[in-house]
Amino acid sequence: MWADFKAFALKGNVMDLAVAVVIGAAFGKIITSLVNNIIMPLIGILLNGVDFSGLSYKVGDAVVTYGVFIQSIIDFVIIAFSIFMVVRLLMKFQRKKEPVEEAAPAIDAKEELLSEIRDLLKNQNSK
Repeated sequence: MWADFKAFALKGNVMDLAVAVVIGAAFGKIITSLVNNIIMPLIGILLNGVDFSGLSYKVGDAVVTYGVFIQSIIDFVIIAFSIFMVVRLLMKFQRKKEPVEEAAPAIDAKEELLSEIRDLLKNQNSK
């Protein structure tokens, strides 16, 4: 069982996925900081000082903080757009793979001789 787990865990795809998750988490923190510290204050200025994180609705003793939900939606849209742009940029830099031309199989001397005999017989019969 250990050998199977080791073979699975050390496959290239699993390692690539692990690296992608770690980088994605770090990228998410950067985007969240961008949204919280730069974009949301600018949106607040454009909307006459509205702070989304402070928006809430009180129902009895419960407080529904829908502003935090709006903030999360904006974070998601910006993260998704950023990842889309990075992937699009990487795809442009990726080299286009040229089609591999298959070489004709090598014909040995016997086959070449038989082909010539066949062609001579065809020409002789057609006359």
